Amino acid sequence: MQNYESFCTFAPFFVNNCKVESNNPTNRGNFGTRLGVILASAGSAVGLGNIWRFPTEVGNNGGAAFILVYLCFVFLLAMPVMLAEFVIGRGSKANTVGAYRTLAPGKPWIVAGFMGVLGGILVLSFYSVVAGWTLHYTVQSFANRLTAGQDFGAVFQRFVSNPWKPLVYQLAFLLITHYVVSRGVERGIERFSKVMMPVLLFIIVVLMCCSLTMPGADEGLRFLLRPDFSKVTTGVVLSAMGQAFFSLSVGLGCLATYASYFKQDTPLVSSALNVCIIDSAVAILSGFIIFPAVFSVPGMSPDAGPGLVYITLPHVFNEAFAGLPVLGYVFSGMFYVLLLLAALTSTISMHEIATAFIHENYRLSRQRAAVVVTLVCIVLGAACSLSFGPWSEVKIWHRGFFDLFDFLTAKFLMPLGGILITMFVEWYLDRRFVVDQLTNGGRLRVPGLPILLFLIRWVAPIGVGIVFLNEIAN
Repeated sequence: MQNYESFCTFAPFFVNNCKVESNNPTNRGNFGTRLGVILASAGSAVGLGNIWRFPTEVGNNGGAAFILVYLCFVFLLAMPVMLAEFVIGRGSKANTVGAYRTLAPGKPWIVAGFMGVLGGILVLSFYSVVAGWTLHYTVQSFANRLTAGQDFGAVFQRFVSNPWKPLVYQLAFLLITHYVVSRGVERGIERFSKVMMPVLLFIIVVLMCCSLTMPGADEGLRFLLRPDFSKVTTGVVLSAMGQAFFSLSVGLGCLATYASYFKQDTPLVSSALNVCIIDSAVAILSGFIIFPAVFSVPGMSPDAGPGLVYITLPHVFNEAFAGLPVLGYVFSGMFYVLLLLAALTSTISMHEIATAFIHENYRLSRQRAAVVVTLVCIVLGAACSLSFGPWSEVKIWHRGFFDLFDFLTAKFLMPLGGILITMFVEWYLDRRFVVDQLTNGGRLRVPGLPILLFLIRWVAPIGVGIVFLNEIAN
């Protein structure tokens, strides 16, 4: 798995079909259409956090009331950070490190760019482990091996602790991600986003319709739609703030990297608004898939936590469709395909952060830059995967590699990146430059522009700072 010296030798298909861009960094490419901008950016935001973490947070924090608080913070906290990333990316037309080098030459702000590259590699390394698990469960589901009568907790534990099986699936997933990124912006990221995002949304709608027909779905709907504001505590508010921030994948610079491929006439504010709407819709509709299904099976709890996807839901699928096993087989397979697509849209954006940096900073071709990133993530990802098995006793700061990478990115790099990004845009960049980017040189009228600037300048950095301190305290 780790002996990956010659990518061309072992996977020539991924290289020979990817000769799109030269090693000239000025040949950066652009998203061809506004639809491509929205779907690619939404794909960067939509991930396992929408379908896995969001329902878990909803289950742990009382249901509908949490959703309402979460939506407020999406638009008051996360969207301003996203707009700040868009301003940096399109205003510089460079990767996340080159952006600060261009906009603030000789200044220490460039540290934020390097934090983004490091964070992207670390996230891709441990995220690809979970994506590999999802690929495995997709295969198992369509092979009809997730059948009733099994102890799914023991099944999951045996798989993740296996010394080689998770590595195979992780490698397969990383190679798929590599293929898309190495093809370039328009022919790779944009083209695949235009296919994957509509398919993802279609599967969500189909699964939601199936889930709502299950017996006991009414109770799940009440849990999602009937807010109990007595359950809104300080902890719930802080959890909603954190979920809103992390759900949109802001703070690492992946959206700044994507924005560097935006054309000058791309409307930044409306694009950010559309991305927030799509991302929130995917998260909420995922709740309409999971909770009616969970409530339809006696004894199942909506606050099952991280084990919900790989332990609880296989049992739910078998019990809910006990009378129609074929339907349960199809439902289960489609659900894991949904997870797979959500994971892929996110890993593509994380890969692109580092690929764009290496491509432009070291003047390697995009294909060679992508190979470097993929090789590094294969090695680091293998360490993360093995931390559940043979390397489970290897600890750094009392954490295995998987938990360590997750801790560093979620608790430090992402929130600190979000604070630095918003402060850079509103406290360092010239206000006229920021307004020029948001209004496309004055050609667009942006309702509530002073409010948006206030959110970027004050609300976003303070809010992200609160999330950061809360995460550290926990």
